[in-house]
Amino acid sequence: MGAASLLSLLHSRRSVRRYGDKPFSMPELAFLLWATQGVISHPGPAVTLRTVPSAGARHAFETYLYCRRVEGLEEGIWRYLPLEHRLLFEFNEPGLGARISTACLGQRFVSQGAATFFWSVLPSRMEWRYGPAAHRVLPLDAGHVCQNLYLAAEAIGAGVCAVGAYDQQALDALLRLDGEEEFVLYLAPAGKKAG
Repeated sequence: MGAASLLSLLHSRRSVRRYGDKPFSMPELAFLLWATQGVISHPGPAVTLRTVPSAGARHAFETYLYCRRVEGLEEGIWRYLPLEHRLLFEFNEPGLGARISTACLGQRFVSQGAATFFWSVLPSRMEWRYGPAAHRVLPLDAGHVCQNLYLAAEAIGAGVCAVGAYDQQALDALLRLDGEEEFVLYLAPAGKKAG
């Protein structure tokens, strides 16, 4: 996508809470999704090697998106399918952006980018291998995913702001997750930087 060096991306990366009105193109969104959860190889039936490290290659996350301004996509909640590198439309409903901001404790910027990334976790994907220790590595894996989003967004002239402050029950309910077997762990809005 971009020709910027890693050193320049690391130097210029900042958390961005103000976004311009320019939408993401589909290739830009595809690049961001690939950078955060893209499959590099599939060496076995239960193993994928991806663009981010994960303890035991378990990749316990699902990526949901609130797409607000993406060329060619209906506004609403989408889910990323990394093995197929495609999006699956989940739902839309009136006032979705406002409900997301409310679930994120009134942080309005969370729903004002081109797309908001939500990473839900399915702990069982990690627990079967690591038992109680799984809960130590899951937040680390989330950090790897979000850092790649920061760097990939910077490469396309976009900004990101990682968010960990939200109402767990409200956000899980909004994304139609059960809150026990699957729940939100981390999120980050992304969008073109404001002029």
